[in-house]
Amino acid sequence: MLIVTSVGPEHDAVVRGLNGDKRFEVLIGGVGPVSAAASTARALAGKSYELVICAGIAGGFAGQAEMGSVVVASEIIAADLGAQTPDGFCSIDELGFGSARIAVDAARATRVTEALRAAGVATVSGPVLTLSTVTGTAETAAELASRIPGAAAEAMEGFGVATAAKAAGVPVLEIRTVSNMVGPRDRAAWRIKDALEALEAASKVVAEVL
Repeated sequence: MLIVTSVGPEHDAVVRGLNGDKRFEVLIGGVGPVSAAASTARALAGKSYELVICAGIAGGFAGQAEMGSVVVASEIIAADLGAQTPDGFCSIDELGFGSARIAVDAARATRVTEALRAAGVATVSGPVLTLSTVTGTAETAAELASRIPGAAAEAMEGFGVATAAKAAGVPVLEIRTVSNMVGPRDRAAWRIKDALEALEAASKVVAEVL
């Protein structure tokens, strides 16, 4: 199984949680959907995997995923893939040019979610959004939450990883831990250390149930 992270601290947290489990390879794929897609595609071209997991920290939507919780994606959505119109955002689906949504491996997602909850980890199942520019205002956060009901978290790599996995015919999951709330950027309120610790704990459970 291939786990794709974006940066070193995420990679290291996952590796610690896996505790040497040789069934997993952990990759630093870079920041953003393009780097993540290219890195994942390169890895999948060189070796066969039974599952791809995008893992890392993320912003959580208020009322859906609180600070330090784990989000297991029910769906991976490229939330800014489309066009702005006088009437608001128009997704690529509505434009007729493909889809901004990729399904996860539902059975494995359920297994991981249930195992995390059984281990006492605060865990949410819901859509995880991919954006090339992360949200920095309350207005944008509200617009996303309204446009994509149940949106639990936003990050920058999931759709890229999922696109490469889908092209290779490999099932995909996305697992995120919440380091901050989606909305105005308040660095003083970020809890990156806590989110990385949660990512390590989640990776331990992943190794136990997959």
